[in-house]
Amino acid sequence: MAWVMVMIVADQYTKYWVMSQLPLGHVYPVFEGLNWVHAHNRGIALSLFSDASQGWLNLLTALSCAVIIALSLALRCLRATQYRLCAVIVLLLGGAIGNLIDRIRWGYVIDWIDVYWRHWHFPAFNLADAAITLGALIVLCLPHQDLALWMKASQNK
Repeated sequence: MAWVMVMIVADQYTKYWVMSQLPLGHVYPVFEGLNWVHAHNRGIALSLFSDASQGWLNLLTALSCAVIIALSLALRCLRATQYRLCAVIVLLLGGAIGNLIDRIRWGYVIDWIDVYWRHWHFPAFNLADAAITLGALIVLCLPHQDLALWMKASQNK
């Protein structure tokens, strides 16, 4: 759980820096292909559902809480030797909690990383989004045996 806390603190600190240093909507060029921005995202990853009603957003927040509980329980079921699965859950859990803190505190998530190519911009994101995405990609690449062990450990606890 210590690594989850590191992930949450890093995410929240970077968002604090953005809020204190960049006015909303401001773009700070870092180098070709990367800007720091200050954006508010009321939706989920990649700004999906940003125009959804408050009822749907509340449902998404409740779903996030359920996922956080499930991931926390899964992390407790794993042995320390299952480092790949532990790393995945740390990334997913830290990212989910980081964005949930924003949603509860502000009613939106603070996004600040703007990756682009020429005139095409990927939707702005933050460290929590990056952690969730990386964790999901790792799950897709995990050997089937790792996932089977995780499922078996979850059923035995």
